[in-house]
Amino acid sequence: MLHKVPGCRCTWLKFAIMFGLRSSGGSYEKMRSEYYLDVENPFCPQVTKQIHEHEQESELREQMSGYKRMRRQHQKQLIALENKLKAEMDEHRLKLQKEVETQANNAYIELEKLAKRHAVHSEKEMKTAMADEKKFQQQIVAQQKKELTTFLDNQKKQYKLCKEKIKEEMNEDHSTPKKEKQERLSKHKENMQHSQAEEEAMLLAQQRVFYDRNCRAFKRKVMIKRHDLEQEQIREELNKKKTQKEMEHAMLIRHDESMQELEHRQLKTLQKLRMDLIRLQHQTELENQIEYNNRRERELHRKHVLELRQQPKNLKALELQIKKQFQDTCKVQTKQYKALRHHQMEVTPKAEHKTVLKALKDEQTRKLAILAEQYEQSINEMMASQALRLDEAQEAECQALRQQLQQEMELLNAYQSKIKMQTEAQHERELQKLEQKVSLRRAHLEQKIEEELVSIQKERTDRIKHLLERQDRETDAFDMESMRLGFGNLCTLDLPKDDYR
Repeated sequence: MLHKVPGCRCTWLKFAIMFGLRSSGGSYEKMRSEYYLDVENPFCPQVTKQIHEHEQESELREQMSGYKRMRRQHQKQLIALENKLKAEMDEHRLKLQKEVETQANNAYIELEKLAKRHAVHSEKEMKTAMADEKKFQQQIVAQQKKELTTFLDNQKKQYKLCKEKIKEEMNEDHSTPKKEKQERLSKHKENMQHSQAEEEAMLLAQQRVFYDRNCRAFKRKVMIKRHDLEQEQIREELNKKKTQKEMEHAMLIRHDESMQELEHRQLKTLQKLRMDLIRLQHQTELENQIEYNNRRERELHRKHVLELRQQPKNLKALELQIKKQFQDTCKVQTKQYKALRHHQMEVTPKAEHKTVLKALKDEQTRKLAILAEQYEQSINEMMASQALRLDEAQEAECQALRQQLQQEMELLNAYQSKIKMQTEAQHERELQKLEQKVSLRRAHLEQKIEEELVSIQKERTDRIKHLLERQDRETDAFDMESMRLGFGNLCTLDLPKDDYR
């Protein structure tokens, strides 16, 4: 018993069948013998077909599963990279925040140290000024004591000279009684003592005024020096604050540049990974599409081989159909021949029966020969027509498949180009968004720096203004008190440089 091979898809068998049909140019019987297989073979083509279809389905499922796994893996890679970059950004931001806090703490500590140093220096200057004032007072007192001693010595000398002179004048005057001379001498002594006492009191008053005026002037110069020290200290403090603020601003600008560099680098890294994954995905899609195209072409090739293998059976069926039609026609003609012979036998004399029968038989043979010739011609035309029709149908299917696969490949390329363009557009939007964010943040930072510089300049102006106003009020009050005490304008009084450093 023979069995038809049902749609075998083995590639090597397809080429073998195509080669056998096209190269042998053999007869119908040879094609028929190659087309049938022994059914007693346990590995029949039906099993082979099922195994092959199962392998194709498994291969397709594995391919799709691998593609899905790749997409999921790509998504995991992107999420992992985003989390890594976020952690890196948080760590970097925390580092910069700690640096800002450290800078602020150091600035506060430096200002505290400066304030303590100023306080110590002011206290030292105050003690020095008190010591210098005391020394200055002692110098004036010593100088005045020396002047008083010299003045008293001169008075004694003048008193002694005046007394001797009066005595000489009295000794030369012999007419004046002695008692009167004694009275006159006592009166001169009394006048001289009174005059010297007045001169001494005047000197002491002058010395007192000099002492008070110079001590007052010394206090004024101490106050002026204290004012200068306060101005110097407040300027040093304000300069320190300005320097610290400038250092803070430089650090903030450096931090902003560092953040900008990190943001651009992270965006570039993320976009590079995304483009690499898209290229890998597109390459995989392209490889799968090529493999799919090859599989479709192989399946069509197998189908054509099967059709070629199936064609002898179809031709045999058509041939049997034509043969049956021929047999039916022959039966009809035989019946017609018998009816015609019976009729001719009835109407023809018996002596002419033999001649009529021979003529009828020859006519029947001639018609059957013509019918057989038509049968052979129909079979040949049918075989030629079927072979041509099969070749044209297969060529049309091949052309349609190639066109379909080409369209699918073009659609895939168009889709991948669209995805690539959309991704590039997305990257461009991300870059523009980042640039806008960086620009806005930098503008806010520069505005903050400008406001802080204006604020610190205003603080500098206000504090110096308030200090100078307070010092002017203090100086005016001191000068008014000096005027009230009768010391006059003390700012024109020059003190020895050695008396006040």
